[in-house]
Amino acid sequence: MALNAALVGRSYPRTAPYLVGREKVREFATAVGDTNPACFDVAAAQALGYPDIVAPPTFAFVVAYAGSSKAALDPELGLDYTRVVHGEQRFVFERPIVAGDSLVAKATIEAIRAVAGNDILTTRVDLDTEGGEHVATTYTVIVARGTAEESA
Repeated sequence: MALNAALVGRSYPRTAPYLVGREKVREFATAVGDTNPACFDVAAAQALGYPDIVAPPTFAFVVAYAGSSKAALDPELGLDYTRVVHGEQRFVFERPIVAGDSLVAKATIEAIRAVAGNDILTTRVDLDTEGGEHVATTYTVIVARGTAEESA
């Protein structure tokens, strides 16, 4: 079944706040092999001008996932998640995410297109502090294999 292209432009309510914790940042940095001392040591991060340890850039997806899943799992979209493969991930930062940030995610369906019998879904998630400061935007592209309707 093809994705519902009428949902392009639909935005979803922002998520509950996610409090970025030091241990989560350290665990994530370890998991992705980031050895930057600013990801582990408060003094090292502060020496670089940050208020606390700095999350690796891809940590943004940890917070963004709650928003993007609201879009992907919207029943009106018609996405069969068993047919999905990840296509692309992109991050645009206003500033790094640091421990102590309390972030909310707001997702929007940016695009739906059909290519070679597959539906391509692009979602944008804006990450802001609870106070309204924009921190980052993530773009996720997923491919729903074999779901696009063939045009006559």
